[in-house]
Amino acid sequence: MSSLDLPSPFSEIPLYPLQYLHPSPIHPLPHLSASATDAANAKDTTDVPNSSSHPRINIWCKREDHGSPLACSGNKYRKLEYIVPDILRPQEDGRKVTTLVTEGAIQSNHTVQVASVAAILGLKAVVLLHKGTGGGLRSTTNPEVFQQTGNVQVVRMLGAEVRMLEPDEAADDKDPVEPILQDLRVKGHVPYWIPSGASLHHLGGLGYARCAFEIAKQELEESQRGTLKGSGQFDYIFVSFGSGSTVAGLIAGFELLEKTREEERQSEDGKQFPKRQIIGIMSSPTKPKPYHEERVVRFARTAGGMIGLEPQNDISLDDVRLDDRFVGSAYGQLDPDTKAALNRVAQTDGLIGDPVYTGKTLRGLLHWVESGEIVRDWSARSGATVNSKELNVLFIHTGGQSALAAYSDA
Repeated sequence: MSSLDLPSPFSEIPLYPLQYLHPSPIHPLPHLSASATDAANAKDTTDVPNSSSHPRINIWCKREDHGSPLACSGNKYRKLEYIVPDILRPQEDGRKVTTLVTEGAIQSNHTVQVASVAAILGLKAVVLLHKGTGGGLRSTTNPEVFQQTGNVQVVRMLGAEVRMLEPDEAADDKDPVEPILQDLRVKGHVPYWIPSGASLHHLGGLGYARCAFEIAKQELEESQRGTLKGSGQFDYIFVSFGSGSTVAGLIAGFELLEKTREEERQSEDGKQFPKRQIIGIMSSPTKPKPYHEERVVRFARTAGGMIGLEPQNDISLDDVRLDDRFVGSAYGQLDPDTKAALNRVAQTDGLIGDPVYTGKTLRGLLHWVESGEIVRDWSARSGATVNSKELNVLFIHTGGQSALAAYSDA
């Protein structure tokens, strides 16, 4: 586990290392940066105040898909690092947990990472996969293959028991989970429930609060090397938004970072650069954006209260920026525009995304850059007083490539 200068009480929260000893890598995407900047330059920028030419947009990638040696490395391992100590703690009756139980859509990345953690802890795993969640199963031309390959195949390889739940089993008036937990208890197991994406778990936001400090450390290293120019930080951070605690953790972590370090990023003309802007690209059209914004504030405040913030004062709706324009017609359904974004990034910088989350995030990021939206937003937030020839954009790759095999007909 990489050494980070975390303030108290954050530094005292128990953590079980699941990541490599070094941070997940950050590297530039030079060809995508050049092509996206060229596309932005081709558009009219006269509506951008104080801008004689479009700044260069430097796109970088943080490889959370390279962050852990465990199966299908991705963003859930950061969350689970803070949950595992709670799993290993004796339960209220004094017994130890024997079985991890979690849920997700058919091609859930989260369930793979929970099953992997169960395997290394010597625990049983029960994975509940909802057939009615999203549009992946509905849109495929081969439902049998969709339910057997990709992440489903990996979960089974890891030794987990897979239970496919029909849509009527997860109806609004039914709780499919509690009967399963009760049945396990009757059979002598001690189950531990981890909600989908770990976001509803009270410890779910801590992993990405920690990641904020890791990113800041990597920013400083790149800035000192002269490879991260402009503000010397990532002005915009784009990340997939699903269950919510990845975005929420980042918000809480960067808020604590700025509060404890009193960071000041000065431009050449002495003006202060705006703080980092986290953009969550939504992956599902099921719930309206305001519902998710409130959820993020709640998760961020929960994490913030544990790491040393004053939740009600330090975190508000103003800190949350979600974009729902790229959700497509259904969660888990690979639409043509997202597929085009995945192919483009693969063919420019050799980066493979996933069909459920990162593909939509890449599509959203490219829209922000090429439409000039990112420059207009920067100008508005800086009060048109800061001139920057370069803006730095970070794409957080949360993993999920193992689901691609199930989408072979898309």
